[in-house]
Amino acid sequence: MELFSWDGVRTEVMSPKISRKVISGERAMVAQVFIAKDAVVPTHQHESEQLTYILEGALKFEIEGREIVVRKGEVLHIPSNVPHRAVALEDTLDLDIFSPIRLDWLTGQDDYLRRGE
Repeated sequence: MELFSWDGVRTEVMSPKISRKVISGERAMVAQVFIAKDAVVPTHQHESEQLTYILEGALKFEIEGREIVVRKGEVLHIPSNVPHRAVALEDTLDLDIFSPIRLDWLTGQDDYLRRGE
C-alpha cells in the first residue's frame, strides 16, 4: 500500500499547452492532465483501456468517426486500441485512468504528446 498526494507528484511538461502528473501501480495508473484551451492531443491509440473524467473545462474527442464533447463531471470510456484525438475547448483538467499502465508514459516514449500540434 502507498498513499499519494497530488501536491507531492512532479508535474511533467509535455508541450507549452499540455502537462501532467502521473501515479502508477503495477496494473493501473491515474494521471491529472492539464490542457490549455485550443491544445490538441494528436490521434493515437494504446492497449490500455482509458477512462477520462473531466474535473474542469471541456474536451472535444474525435473517436470512431464521431465528435464527442466531454464536460465537467462527465466520464468518457475509450476501449483498448481505439484511435482517438482531443481538442481542449477551454482550459481543462482531466483525470485519466489507464489499465494496463501506459509504459510509453513512464519511459518518455510518448512523442505524440511532446511534439505539440
